[in-house]
Amino acid sequence: VGCEALKGILLHPELELAGVKVYSAEKQGVDAGQLCGMPNTGITALLSTEDILTIDADCVVYTPNLASLDEVCALLSSGKNVVCSPFLFYAEHLPPEDRARVREACQRGNTSVYGSGIHPGFVGMVLPLAMSGMSRRIDKLVISEKADWAFYNSPKVMFDNMRFGHPPQDVTLSPGSFLAFNGELFKDQIVMLAKAFGTTLDDITLEHEVLTADESYDVMAGRIEAGTVYAQRFLWQGITNGEVTFEIDALWTVGGQYPAHWPEPAHGWTVTLEGEPSLTATFSSMASVLDPGSRSLDDHIQASSIATAMQCVNSVPAVCAAEPGIRGAFELQPVYSGYGMRSRQ
Repeated sequence: VGCEALKGILLHPELELAGVKVYSAEKQGVDAGQLCGMPNTGITALLSTEDILTIDADCVVYTPNLASLDEVCALLSSGKNVVCSPFLFYAEHLPPEDRARVREACQRGNTSVYGSGIHPGFVGMVLPLAMSGMSRRIDKLVISEKADWAFYNSPKVMFDNMRFGHPPQDVTLSPGSFLAFNGELFKDQIVMLAKAFGTTLDDITLEHEVLTADESYDVMAGRIEAGTVYAQRFLWQGITNGEVTFEIDALWTVGGQYPAHWPEPAHGWTVTLEGEPSLTATFSSMASVLDPGSRSLDDHIQASSIATAMQCVNSVPAVCAAEPGIRGAFELQPVYSGYGMRSRQ
């Protein structure tokens, strides 16, 4: 995502690259263009966060594998707006102490912070808001994500972070685990939507189901052994006055047979607003929709990284124009492609 965001910034006609931070020593000093397959820019990568803080920049697109609230607060305090892809999708949902730190950093730097991507991000925050423009009354919002991770070639994310391929007793929402961290991220969307739609939440619940493989098989990132976890379902529900008003259902498998007792929405994302009138939309990201056979499997997989990155990059002007503080999608001007079809001319 960071590579695609960097490329997107370099191509964007309204943005100018001021600096690049990297997180591995072998990338230090490498030209920004080389990092993303573009011509040299004259701007070399920095390893030190302190060096980044001294750069005169309006905004930082923040896309590390391991996010740091300390780092984001330092960036905000230094006078740089921040657009995040790994967390802070709506920082009002942070624990009170952390939320106060972010607000103080925004106040000190006169800056804003905003998180986005595909999901959490566009699907769970922007698309429901756009659809709601056709509603007179909203009773319930349901977001379903159905995804097969078998072709996702990231062993670290799949096996280390998400714990696929591990015994079920090791795949839990234990405090401090990535799965627990990931579980909180999706709650950000519910908190933001509740505020945007003018309702109060009594509670947000999370149910987590894991299923094990009957036999061993290989996937792109490695091997799923029999008896280890190949499917996980996360179900978040926002409760208002004892009724479910918001629901996010993540149905994730890694190859194998799709669980017979799970719901079967369309592959990708489905957003449904039940109300007056009721509305539904399905969304997916591909390298080509009109001619999918002309592109490789790797191209189609990479399309999601591009979409995640560009939702953040294209949000930069809106975040810079927003009032300082913690911002949600409902508080920003519309986000759209900064260069659209100009790249074809």
